Amino acid sequence: MKVFTTAKEVKEHYRVCVLRLPGFVPTMGALHEGHLSLVEAAVKSSRMAAVSIFVNPTQFNDPDDLLKYPRTLEADLQMLSGLLRENDFVFTPTVEEIYPEPDTRVFDFGDIERVMEGLHRPGHFNGVAQVVSRLFEIIRPSAAFFGQKDYQQLTIIRELARRDFPKTENVACPIVREKDGLAMSSRNYRRLLRHRERAGEIYRTLIAAAAMTSDYETSEIKEFVADRINMIPDFRLEYFEIVEDVTLTPVRAAIEMSPHKTYYGCIALFAGDVRLIDNIEIRLR
Repeated sequence: MKVFTTAKEVKEHYRVCVLRLPGFVPTMGALHEGHLSLVEAAVKSSRMAAVSIFVNPTQFNDPDDLLKYPRTLEADLQMLSGLLRENDFVFTPTVEEIYPEPDTRVFDFGDIERVMEGLHRPGHFNGVAQVVSRLFEIIRPSAAFFGQKDYQQLTIIRELARRDFPKTENVACPIVREKDGLAMSSRNYRRLLRHRERAGEIYRTLIAAAAMTSDYETSEIKEFVADRINMIPDFRLEYFEIVEDVTLTPVRAAIEMSPHKTYYGCIALFAGDVRLIDNIEIRLR
């Protein structure tokens, strides 16, 4: 594999290889098995694969969170070396390379960004759109691979691609979980410590909530999730919503749900001071 730090190097690599439009996996590093599953999918489906490692400052609304985000570049490159082929590459740009000037663009994705994460992390999705659009401009991928753990983010990137990068297919890949069901996340390795052994209860709660949708009101399900999460010592629910899969419209009452549609139960919570998100697909029986 090759490692590049500038857009000029990427462009030159395309010229030499006479291969264009790679399968692309954008990451912020601190790689785990979830990331590697995306890389494997890109390698399998594309003649060339590209992985970016870049901690994007514009999508952090908490400066302390940005400062503490894990950075493990050498370990990440070692992991990728076992998966990527000779002409595949890793793009590890500096902030100055991605943003040679301050990025003042403002994106509006309508209602899909005004629920859940959009309410609790103002400006987050604008930063996501800024960096993904810059990476897509540089990498020019035929397909980009994303995990479904950040389901709202995936939905917004699909809309961004539909508007501005119609030649790029966005491929959703299943969530990769720990043995106890906890969705793999770079944040899991940061400060979970004594909360880790209880974190499997998050996914068990989602499974139970999904099973309730055919027989209980939405308000009852939300109350169940809140009670179950908040009873775990030092855990605190931020939100749980059942949303329609495309529009992300929150379901307010059971009568709004259709057996012909797909829904997602999306959750955000704090385990101590570590914020975790997860989701589960829901279909009425």
